[in-house]
Amino acid sequence: MQINSSLVPFVSVLWMTVFSPAGSKENTVSCSLWAEPQIPILSMDGDFIIGGIFSIHYYMRSEQTTYTTIPELPQCAGSMEFRQLRFARALEFTINEINNTTDLLPGITLGYQIYDSCSAVPMSIKVAFQFANGLDPMFNDTDACLNSAAAAVPAIVGESSSTPSIAMARTLGLFGIPQVSHSATCACLSDKREFPAFFRTVPSDQHQAAALARMVKFYGWTWIGAVRSDTDYGNYGMAAFLQAALEEGICVEYSEAYFRTQPRSKLEKVANVIRRSTARVIVAFITAADMKFLLEELVRKPLPPLQWIASEAWIIHPDIVRFNICAGALGFGVPRSVIPGLREFLLDLSPAQALKSPIITEFWERSFSCSLKGRKGPSEYLRECDGSEDIRALQNPYTETSQLRNTNLVYKATYAIAHAIHGVICNERQCDKTTRFTQWQILNQLKKVNFTTKNGYQVKFDSNGDPVAVYELINWQFKKDGALDFVPVGYYDSSKPRGQEFSMSSAISWVGGQTEVPVSVCSESCLPGTRKAVQKGRPVCCYDCIPCAEGEISNVTDSLDCVRCPPELWPNTKQDSCLPKPVEFLSWNDSLSIILTVFSVTGAFMSMCVGAVFYKNRTSPIVRANNSELSFLLLFSLTLCFLCSLTFIGRPSEWSCMLRHTAFGIIFVLCISCVLGKTIVVLMAFRATLPGSNVMKWFGPPQQRLSVLTFTLKQAIICVIWLKVSPPFPFKNLKHYKDKIILECHLGSSIGFWAVLGYIGLLALLCFILAFLARKLPDNFNEAKFITFSMLIFCAVWLTFIPAYVSSPGKFTVAVEIFAILASSFGLIICIFAPKCFIIVFRPMKNTKKHLMGKVPSKAL
Repeated sequence: MQINSSLVPFVSVLWMTVFSPAGSKENTVSCSLWAEPQIPILSMDGDFIIGGIFSIHYYMRSEQTTYTTIPELPQCAGSMEFRQLRFARALEFTINEINNTTDLLPGITLGYQIYDSCSAVPMSIKVAFQFANGLDPMFNDTDACLNSAAAAVPAIVGESSSTPSIAMARTLGLFGIPQVSHSATCACLSDKREFPAFFRTVPSDQHQAAALARMVKFYGWTWIGAVRSDTDYGNYGMAAFLQAALEEGICVEYSEAYFRTQPRSKLEKVANVIRRSTARVIVAFITAADMKFLLEELVRKPLPPLQWIASEAWIIHPDIVRFNICAGALGFGVPRSVIPGLREFLLDLSPAQALKSPIITEFWERSFSCSLKGRKGPSEYLRECDGSEDIRALQNPYTETSQLRNTNLVYKATYAIAHAIHGVICNERQCDKTTRFTQWQILNQLKKVNFTTKNGYQVKFDSNGDPVAVYELINWQFKKDGALDFVPVGYYDSSKPRGQEFSMSSAISWVGGQTEVPVSVCSESCLPGTRKAVQKGRPVCCYDCIPCAEGEISNVTDSLDCVRCPPELWPNTKQDSCLPKPVEFLSWNDSLSIILTVFSVTGAFMSMCVGAVFYKNRTSPIVRANNSELSFLLLFSLTLCFLCSLTFIGRPSEWSCMLRHTAFGIIFVLCISCVLGKTIVVLMAFRATLPGSNVMKWFGPPQQRLSVLTFTLKQAIICVIWLKVSPPFPFKNLKHYKDKIILECHLGSSIGFWAVLGYIGLLALLCFILAFLARKLPDNFNEAKFITFSMLIFCAVWLTFIPAYVSSPGKFTVAVEIFAILASSFGLIICIFAPKCFIIVFRPMKNTKKHLMGKVPSKAL
């Protein structure tokens, strides 16, 4: 069985507790702690001892275990974290301040025991066991072992990072010892079922991850890289961020993890991934120590400009700010604060005072690179300190108190523990130091604390042991001397309503000191009028911009889908908005309408002129030859035919739609009826010239009028039925054209329309047949021949009209119908009346009865 060398002391204790040494003569169980307990780096006695643990060194040095000798006590090694030492001394300062106050724990003296965890989980666990089992260096009998469950401290401040805090919380939670961390932000620690005794004064990463994702989205960065520490802090924090980023529509090109103790090849791989990436924004959920190693690797080779988005662990760390490649970094940090008196306490050191504590001795020697006189043990510095060293002249994280952030969280955590102890042992008048209590009582009291510190900060915990998440948005900006500085540029407060949590400044310096927001996208934004089409096999943030289909628009940038315009609207040329479709109808202003109107009025005027000529010559033979009454009625109906075409022009309305088709149908039937009557009169007239024929008495003027009335009345009845059942009505035709509306008259009942048109066609066909039969009757002026021509033109026009009417688009449908009306009307008036008017006006010598009866030789004419 292999055992981690750092855990050997604990395994040894457990083994010797259960089993007596081999060869023991007494039949008793002896208990002996072979390994010495860890020695606190700072301590002070008191009525109640508050524990503290901080990661002051980076490594824990331990020797190879042989399993034949007792292992050496693990020692901390590596660089010293001056900032963490400031945290430890802030705990000292806070306890001294509490001891000197009268309103909190009056008459009670608090002590402390502060340990260095060396940033190592085994050391954290060892210290946790020491806190839980008592601080005595040795247990020498069975009863001591069995009764050592009484904890040495009521509560502990620490640890400094998430992974050691998790290890400690699992251990301390078994004993109910409260642990209040000032820096462990892993969201997993909010689970009270697993960590019932854990509290913290720093916000959970769950809030930070959501805030970072929303900030990335706010600046339009949809294509980012991500690096994290391969620890609980980095893994849990990055998992929360990636989930929030996914919800915000942000794509991650890569997500790399590493830890500073991993092989260098792993670090080089992460650095190369960053160099080759196309993302220009990188989110680093990483500890300061790991970030330092990463940046040292990145500066070895050329690196494209990167906009760093930082987690709170390194955005305000003084050891990282020296890397200029992070200029313009933006991230959330713990808000700044001021602790009155702390700076004087930290600087109240002299060489003599430094020798009282090994950790302060180490700090002094590392700060001034000299060896203190009188120190115990050898020193790594050859030069001795000469007494001229001035701690106030130092410029390092220990003495930097202008922007106290996590230090204030240590201050708040210590006060929270003091208030919890006060709530357990004190009443309204005084405190009793002899009160016996359990850690569970302190734990329950911590859940209830709600107070304001002397420097004005409220302290309370929610049901998860977390405070209200309040962050300061930090930006790394160059100072006048060229050094980078932490500049607050905004705030985030999770207690505010949704949408009001952020308060940002516009004075942000971006990567390279630029004032414009950097761009980090996989694909450029799709402009309105286009939509995204995801590229096959790539994240959703990598897409092509495709124009919207016909009839569709997108009016926002980066639209996922195009939206079809409503039926009466149509996209503009850019396809980013819907505009009303132009309405098309045969208006009076249309050039085609003007031409048709001219022809219509001309035809009506021509009919009236012919009527005037006929009226003036109403007694002449050529006018009287074919029933002048029918001729005048025909001219009247032709005039109406020409004029009824005007009802088809203009914006369709309910009345115009009903009038245009019914008026056209009735007037044309009247016209054809007159022509049919004239045709029958011609036939009857020539039949009457036969010997013994008396046919004219059966088709005289009364019968002619009756026939015209009967034919017209039938058409009128058809129109009435049509209007009654389903009349024509104005209709917006949206199907024929996609980009415009055809305003037309819907037929209502198609049967009614085709019945009206069919009846006209039937009469025209009958008239054509009769006229065709009478075309060769003997006469110098055979009117039947001209009627035949007119009917031939009429039928040809209307036979051509039907397919043209069906296939003509929009207003041309109406124009075709008007043209058919005008063409057939002109055909009738020209074929029937033009020859007669020519004779009346230009050949009056032919306007005689003899000539009409064919008694004058044609060549004599």
